[in-house]
Amino acid sequence: MSPASKRKFVEYVRETHAASERRACRLVGLPRSVWTYRSVRREPEGFRERMRELAAERPRFGCPRIHIMLRREGFEVNHKRAHRIYVVEKLQLSRRRKRKAPGRAPREAVAAPSTPHARWSMDFVSDSMHPGRAFRVLNVVDDCSRFSVAMEADFSLSGEGVGRVLDRAAARYGWPQVIIVDNGPEFTSKALDRWAYERGVRLHFIEPGKPTQNAFVESMNGKFREECLSQQWFTSLDHARAVIAEWRDDYNHVRPHKSLGDRTPASVEAGASNPPGRLLLNGASLREQEDGEHVPVVTNPADPSKVQV
Repeated sequence: MSPASKRKFVEYVRETHAASERRACRLVGLPRSVWTYRSVRREPEGFRERMRELAAERPRFGCPRIHIMLRREGFEVNHKRAHRIYVVEKLQLSRRRKRKAPGRAPREAVAAPSTPHARWSMDFVSDSMHPGRAFRVLNVVDDCSRFSVAMEADFSLSGEGVGRVLDRAAARYGWPQVIIVDNGPEFTSKALDRWAYERGVRLHFIEPGKPTQNAFVESMNGKFREECLSQQWFTSLDHARAVIAEWRDDYNHVRPHKSLGDRTPASVEAGASNPPGRLLLNGASLREQEDGEHVPVVTNPADPSKVQV
């Protein structure tokens, strides 16, 4: 019988037989020191209230990620106590369980590049605003640091529009050697093919029907939909752009990422040996530029075939 069960039995004996504390403990075989023990550990003041506030602000984060943010604010509480309080406060959200997929032969994993902005991934996410009009968001993420390079919201983005977004991003972070894309019409267009040829960037197309081959941006798309799109009701395109820009800044500089050891993409990028905006291409250093300045065109960067894809 566990000590907890013995404590309950002592209470039962005392209530039903009017026995003294000493006699009830002797009958059950429970030391009196165990019966009289009371925990002296106390949770930090304001911890529970702050947890409720964070859970309300970020309902899709879950207990582990909220615990990390609380520790950043100075609350010294271990993960087990944090989880217990999280459950007691009923802050967890129910999730639909996915059906288990049939077993398949394992596929060789694709390793991420070791330097930032050597390889990007991009994809589209669709949503709608209050009148019911649909819009799309182009997400571009760096595969090394998971840094969100660009998030462009518009009603329509052609291959030329995608090229302009990438030009603005490259002016700040440098040209990638490879960009992983799916087989959407914008990515297979002649305009984007010409853009990639003129800048010496290789477009790597995944196999049709296999989004896991573009896993980095697909993972970001899921977080973006759960934590931003599904939590907002957009009234206009300008409203959507403002909310998305705020979420992107939070994603890059605040949100802890488990794949990065609970660090942020910005901290990983800042600590890398190749800082952002200084990717060497064709022997020249492309420094960060402000939006709107002239974007240099690099026609012959380092051989992209050396990058593992």
